[in-house]
Amino acid sequence: MKKIKLNSKLKTPQKGFLLTALVVAQFTFAQNTPDPNYKGVIGKTLADSKEYWIEPVKAPAGAPNVVWILLDDVGFGASSSFGGLINTPTFDVLANNGLRYTNFHTTAICAPTRAALLTGRNSGRVHESGFSHAFASAGFPGWDGKIPSDKGTIAEILRENGYNTFAVGKYGVTPDDDATDAGPFDRWPTGKGFDHFFGFLGSQTDQYKPDLVEDQAHITPDGRHLTEQITDKAISYITKQQKAAPGKPFFLYYAPGAVHAPHQVAEKWVEPYKGKFDEGWDVYREKVLANQKKLGVIPANAVLPERNPLITDWKKLTPDQKKVYARFMEVYAGYLTYTDYEIGRVVNYLKESNQLDNTLIFVAIGDNGASKEGTTEGTINQSLFSQGVSKEQNLQSNLKNIDEIGTAKGLNTNYPLGWAQATNSPFKNWKQDAQSEGGTRNPLIVFYPKGIKDKGGIRNQYSHVTDILPTTLEIAGIKAPEKIKEVKQDIIQGSSFYTSLNNAKAESLHKIQYYYIFGNRAIYKDGWKAGAAHPDPFLGQKTATQNQKPSANKFDDDVWELYNLNEDFNERNNLAAKYPEKLAELKKLFDEQAKENNVYPLLDWQDVFSRLQSAAGKNKSIQELTKQITKGGESQTGSK
Repeated sequence: MKKIKLNSKLKTPQKGFLLTALVVAQFTFAQNTPDPNYKGVIGKTLADSKEYWIEPVKAPAGAPNVVWILLDDVGFGASSSFGGLINTPTFDVLANNGLRYTNFHTTAICAPTRAALLTGRNSGRVHESGFSHAFASAGFPGWDGKIPSDKGTIAEILRENGYNTFAVGKYGVTPDDDATDAGPFDRWPTGKGFDHFFGFLGSQTDQYKPDLVEDQAHITPDGRHLTEQITDKAISYITKQQKAAPGKPFFLYYAPGAVHAPHQVAEKWVEPYKGKFDEGWDVYREKVLANQKKLGVIPANAVLPERNPLITDWKKLTPDQKKVYARFMEVYAGYLTYTDYEIGRVVNYLKESNQLDNTLIFVAIGDNGASKEGTTEGTINQSLFSQGVSKEQNLQSNLKNIDEIGTAKGLNTNYPLGWAQATNSPFKNWKQDAQSEGGTRNPLIVFYPKGIKDKGGIRNQYSHVTDILPTTLEIAGIKAPEKIKEVKQDIIQGSSFYTSLNNAKAESLHKIQYYYIFGNRAIYKDGWKAGAAHPDPFLGQKTATQNQKPSANKFDDDVWELYNLNEDFNERNNLAAKYPEKLAELKKLFDEQAKENNVYPLLDWQDVFSRLQSAAGKNKSIQELTKQITKGGESQTGSK
């Protein structure tokens, strides 16, 4: 509309009247202007008009149902599907009739992994370098924990392409300030493309008294184990959808809190493992290594890294230590097997309802490596940092309360560090260690009866959690949208590995990947990897590099290491001194990637605790402050 200037000689009341009239006229003009996309004819009467209706959006013909399953805190060597000693029969069936991906990577901790998975973009680029929790976010683009609307999720994309979308379990990327019944709800699951959600918004919750949410409201849990409840709800969502619209494809995001702390599970699932781990974590590692070679998921000449110096030789432990440590592992194993059972209920439902053959299932067995947060003695109700409490006192407390391990009374039950290394076999280090394969390499199973011919095949191509979204879209025949709800979308950074489904030698399209978790950092390029460990408070001493003294914020003091993963997949031969030029090249590349993906400024755990201390007042101890990290419930703060 042409801009009109008012006569400057008009009096103020006249100007006001004319302005009002012009606004009304402009609004009326806009209202009466036909939509350029309208293809009907608007006459003065129905007789000389032609109706036009926009056809409902439908998914491409034959598009599969899609199920994403994401477990929590499971190392590479835990599940029997990848050589572990914990029975996971559902995963075994899916892997034996699908594909095992041995070189799949996460970000090394939960919220960044989930943000990257859901958006197909790097965690820093979608503002989730840390967490959406207030205590571990900061007012910078890569750190505020608020996924922008121009970084749409897989749920938003699929819903706009004719899918129904459901999420159950752990979400983990809703800002704390939003996580109340007053909202705002745009960063709840239902605001990010899911038709329905049932689960918890935080990072950790009691499995019997969860901080439970359905759609856009907190609800009272019914007392059953949360994993049973989310399974029932997932099946209910699909059943109702298929009754209303038979054959319409659905997307299910199934993300249990398992097997993150607290390890809570009915005793009947623990019973089969009684005595199974009495030989200890060193023997466990050797057995798993042999199983993994037999399965073909690691090289035939693979050698285990040395036992971490923080972990005691099992043979040198006291009988009391062996007793309580074995119990922790029995509970963990039972919890993982139980989780596999509940996932099996979903798979069996799809089979019995004749939907399984056209269902694409991704199973990421872990959102990071095995958890180091159980300390060297294990925890039942202790905080991550039991200041003023000796290891012996922790051990005696665990012995006294051994019957609480695995029960509802154990509000922060987590196994000792030795089992974390064991279930991470054949890698070193663990969760949070973004510089290490032990923190970032997780098993991936892809199951798609309609589209996979090489059933039971092994795939060794490098892949990353950001790759699952574009792979899903390519299989479904859907293009990444330019806009979602009129918001122009940022690029998808992940690379599809669709061609590898039926070509074991297909080239990996994912060539470069940075990693960063609270100081620990790495850069990958074409099989080469440079990484630097950074001091953290979880173990007191950094585990990856023993010549490194704990210090706050001195990133320049961190020692970079260099590995050729093509020849040394589990990082046993540091080549930094041999190839300094290669190391320098990769460090420069990390800087470039960090700038591109909003990683700067670098924040570490000392920054987090300093901010907490400042916010809470100087009179509180770190132990008191970290209760915010470990407690679940309505606070929505949770632990990592």
